Amino acid sequence: MSWVGRLFDARDTLARILLLDLSGVGYLVFGPHAGQAATGTQWALAVPAFALALLCHRRPLVNLLIQSALLVAALVLVDDVMINQVGASWALLELTMRATRPRTVWLGAGLLAAVDLSGQIGEPVRAALTGLFGLAVTVGLPLLLGLVVRTTRELGRQAEVRAEAERRRRESESRAARADERGAIARELHDVLAHHVASMVLRVGVARHVLPDLDPRVGEVFDDVHATGTAALTDLRRLVAVLRDPDGVRGDAALTAIEPSALPAALGVAVDRARQAGVVVEADVDPAVGRLDAVRGQAVLRLTQEALTNVAKHAGAAARARLAVSVEDGAVHWAVTDDGRGAAPAGVPSGGGHGLVGMRERVEVLGGRLEAGPTGSGWRVRTVLPQPGPAHRAPRPRAGTPEPA
Repeated sequence: MSWVGRLFDARDTLARILLLDLSGVGYLVFGPHAGQAATGTQWALAVPAFALALLCHRRPLVNLLIQSALLVAALVLVDDVMINQVGASWALLELTMRATRPRTVWLGAGLLAAVDLSGQIGEPVRAALTGLFGLAVTVGLPLLLGLVVRTTRELGRQAEVRAEAERRRRESESRAARADERGAIARELHDVLAHHVASMVLRVGVARHVLPDLDPRVGEVFDDVHATGTAALTDLRRLVAVLRDPDGVRGDAALTAIEPSALPAALGVAVDRARQAGVVVEADVDPAVGRLDAVRGQAVLRLTQEALTNVAKHAGAAARARLAVSVEDGAVHWAVTDDGRGAAPAGVPSGGGHGLVGMRERVEVLGGRLEAGPTGSGWRVRTVLPQPGPAHRAPRPRAGTPEPA
């Protein structure tokens, strides 16, 4: 805050009054008084004005009433009313800045104007007119300055309220976007787990039937594993039901899990859709992505779909984009870059950045870090999905174990 703003800050009223009192003392000691020192009457009227202004710095209306009364006395008793006039005018300024009701401000201004005009009673017409114009300084100026400060404070307060509301709205939308993305990840996780559990159940069932001469105890173990796997599938479907919206999910291919081996083809479909939207896409996809685990494969596909959709939205039709996906030392290196030269099609909303929020949420779940920002004239989004630890790798089927149909 600048020194001007601090000068009229509501919390610094005492400091303002103290500076005003010191200025008044300096005027009485060093000011012009026709070559003479200030009289005892001037000091008798000034000292109470100084002290009461300090005591009533938090009660501007009371201060204005006191300073106006002292001004009336000064008009009657002394010729130089500068100290009491400034004290009353400053009290009106404080009242204007701090009063909660506008009517109080106007009543205070009317009171001070009446006091100043009372000093013109009995004066010649010319002097009375001069005093009337003097009201512009003694009443009008503090009133105007107080209204300006009051309005500026109110505008500042409203701006802070709007900024806080906007911040909360963005946080709320960001939390909603992250929650939606987590829900999508949970649904996909269900599909992946269900696939592997179903595969295990199927293999146990096949083993149970191709080995009829098993020890009864081994058969019981097989039956128990088969029943446990079937119950697990049922529980998975029951738990994930609270995350699924049947009306929204039905027919939505984006929520369907894919086989890792089908990932290159699925990426090709995503690239073709972007090309149909007018984006020129150059795809460099490592064939090794077909051997990724299902979770990272699903993430690569979703990231590609979202990134290419953002290119079409923000870089516009006729933009050029490049998709690069490679597998190095088990880690997936993924990036989408555009040149930003396309013209954004009319009617396409700019969006609130929730796509990036969801992408970042998906990457962080897998232990990666999403980087997004301008590059040259365009935009680049990239990440590295690390290789999962041994505890997260799906067990490889033993040799000779039949694959599920």
